[in-house]
Amino acid sequence: MTSAREPFPVVLAGARGHGRSHLVNIRRLERLGLVRLAGVCELRPLEAEELDGFGTPEQSDDLGALLASTGARIAVVCTPIQTHTDLALIAARHGAHLLLEKPPAPSYAEFRRMADGVAAAGVACQIGFQSLGSHAVPMIRRLIGEGTIGELLGVGGAGAWVRDEAYFRRAPWAGRRRIDGADVVDGALTNPLAHAVATALALDGSSRAEDVELIETELLRAYAIESDDTSCVRILTTQGTRVSVAATLCAETPSEPYVVVHGTRGRITFWYKQDRVLLQRAGHGPEESVHGRTDLLENLVGHLTDGTELLVPPEATGAFMRVVEAVRLAPDPLELPADAWRSESGEGAPRRVVHGIAGLVAASADTLSLYSELNASWAPPPRKAVCR
Repeated sequence: MTSAREPFPVVLAGARGHGRSHLVNIRRLERLGLVRLAGVCELRPLEAEELDGFGTPEQSDDLGALLASTGARIAVVCTPIQTHTDLALIAARHGAHLLLEKPPAPSYAEFRRMADGVAAAGVACQIGFQSLGSHAVPMIRRLIGEGTIGELLGVGGAGAWVRDEAYFRRAPWAGRRRIDGADVVDGALTNPLAHAVATALALDGSSRAEDVELIETELLRAYAIESDDTSCVRILTTQGTRVSVAATLCAETPSEPYVVVHGTRGRITFWYKQDRVLLQRAGHGPEESVHGRTDLLENLVGHLTDGTELLVPPEATGAFMRVVEAVRLAPDPLELPADAWRSESGEGAPRRVVHGIAGLVAASADTLSLYSELNASWAPPPRKAVCR
């Protein structure tokens, strides 16, 4: 095993787009002496200015060859969704441990192929749900367990974001459910606001695949895309909890996504991007707190050096992947009627705004209801998927 004082050589697969955030983080961990960037896997090599501060790491469009030539111990995979499983297994065959971006796979079968292959290779794998590295998560779980808000009634998630036409043109897979017959399953619930789904399930203690009993989905779109941009899901867990998430990329103004835990004597709201928690309970004033966060790559390094428990191993995302599978198998998202949205133009590309959607998203989180139950005239009947 590599010494804790010897930086782990890392290869980053996918260094543009969201991958740039991984470059920033790798630079931070380099300064701490934990890792060093040994290679970059991209279809088009990075220019010198894109590698500012990294010198000249080896570059290739062949991940296997790059892992072999660099001897990298860790692979960070931040590539299109439909490539995750194959690239993860290539890394595993080369003995490289993994930080695999979310969603880990476009289908439950591909997820199992990835997770089983990684386990058979004996390498560690961390899935990139950064919100699950928040120190607020175990604190909220403790409050629930101690009965601070009474008996658990359910968990609701809300995400109202703004994305314009250019967002769906940024990559060939963006806004797609499939490409040339291969599953992609991009969409509000499965990709940009996937953290809301995974975090809500984690707060309920229902993160494994076997924790899911039933899933209901309502998938819609205002944009001329294949995937959903306005959707909701409700999960019945095996412990009888209802977990719902409502999401849109067509809000009038962006807001911080959050998860709210409902109890018989109070509620806990968690703005997971800010690590901010608000506790409200009977007989007490509101209590707000902000928490730290453990970086997932840093946690992976700690796991490899001193056995620190992984925060987000593949099995901890099994319930989320059940949701991805329910979305994949659902009928294609229903096109919203023209009178349900308006087009707006600003400094960037034109964008579409669904009338009243921010209020519906918030109401869903408050009541654990689907859009159709909130009297949204355009909502389809929910699609149900039994998971057991």
